[in-house]
Amino acid sequence: MMASNKQRPAKLSVYLYIPNIVGYMRVVLNCFAFAVCFSNKTLFSLLYFFSFCCDSVDGWCARKFNQVSTFGAVLDMVTDRVSTACLLVILSQIYRPSLVFLSLLALDIASHWLQMYSTFLSGKTSHKDVKDSTSWLFRLYYGNRMFMGYCCVSCEILYIILFLISKNHTENLMSVVVESLTQFSPLSLLLALSIFGWSIKQIINVIQMKTAADVCVLYDIDKQHKP
Repeated sequence: MMASNKQRPAKLSVYLYIPNIVGYMRVVLNCFAFAVCFSNKTLFSLLYFFSFCCDSVDGWCARKFNQVSTFGAVLDMVTDRVSTACLLVILSQIYRPSLVFLSLLALDIASHWLQMYSTFLSGKTSHKDVKDSTSWLFRLYYGNRMFMGYCCVSCEILYIILFLISKNHTENLMSVVVESLTQFSPLSLLLALSIFGWSIKQIINVIQMKTAADVCVLYDIDKQHKP
């Protein structure tokens, strides 16, 4: 009994790590943001983007206070994936063809889930450990914080812009994008930069999914050939 009583505070202390508390705040912000997304687009965009920016804050806190935890890493990734997935679902209801956004959702979740699982199979401590990858772009993405930040921010900004400039629930995606790009305004420049970073991120997602799938297959092959 005494041993179990000693374990409980340890569990609670991890849940109450500063970066994990930041993670909980991100969840609350996202819940409120999506609750008002159709009634107040501006407020939604501000809350959503602020929650996204807090992603770097919890990482900084984890390193600063030596509070890196597996739970925190999982909470961070789940929050990122779920919030992006919810926004993609909303965009799929606004733009046509809706399959574009549903496909992006599937690619995002599949590539990250496979990456996490392959990390577990490989015995690595972080899904960002890709030093042994044969893809220079994949290594650059996880090895260069600035490049990774640009790609991730580009995706979120692109989705937010598409949400803000939509006028009804039957928009043609290509028409809206082309029209916005040809206006030669600060918004069109931001949109162009976001599309470029977004494109790189989707390529990396494909590479990540294929690389992680290869790890799973090789694990099965090695397992079958063990005596």
